[in-house]
Amino acid sequence: MATGILVIDDDLNICEMLRIYFENEGYEVKTANDGVEGISFFKLYEPDLVLLDIMLPKKDGWQVCREIREISSKPVIMITAKGDVFDKVLGLELGADDFVVKPFDMKELSARVKAVLRRYSARDNKNDDEVLKFDNIEVSLQKYELKIKGKSVDIPPKELELLYFLASNYNRVFTRDQLLDKVWGFDYLGDSRTVDVHIKRLREKLEGVSDKWILKTVWGVGYKFEILQ
Repeated sequence: MATGILVIDDDLNICEMLRIYFENEGYEVKTANDGVEGISFFKLYEPDLVLLDIMLPKKDGWQVCREIREISSKPVIMITAKGDVFDKVLGLELGADDFVVKPFDMKELSARVKAVLRRYSARDNKNDDEVLKFDNIEVSLQKYELKIKGKSVDIPPKELELLYFLASNYNRVFTRDQLLDKVWGFDYLGDSRTVDVHIKRLREKLEGVSDKWILKTVWGVGYKFEILQ
């Protein structure tokens, strides 16, 4: 079966342009023109990837991304006229896999689609069924589950992936750019503040959980999951 793409954008011309282009590349493409229809089509067609605009009627792209992440880890690329760093950080924080600003080059967008699909396929086939266990926490990448003191805790996919990566490489320091490459898998246009946002959110969830490990800032370098002696 052809790889399925769902385009959610209220601009009919953009939807048609993307449909024609990606169908010519061999994809099966469905389009939706508002957030409510987008969620409905996502559940109906179960696409392999979503191209999602932010400024949508009925439900905006932020809410659509949240609802997709509640039921699926399928890749989401946000496409928008907004290029502010805040929008990029928020989109990635909500679980988007990449971020493209209008006007975009179709060949670049196609390359990003292929790269995100490759990463998703590699992650899906990777044997990450090991459950990482440290004092008072368990992290499962296969189940996308974080347990604190035996109880499951809601956590966005990228936060869990970041925690899993750091914890599986405990006591090793990683720069922000290295973490972007390893966890997000693409060059975030030179801006690494999204890592800081995710670390902050993780610390809020993990505050006071244990005195045997810590998410540590190594000033001037980056972050590490440190086992305390």
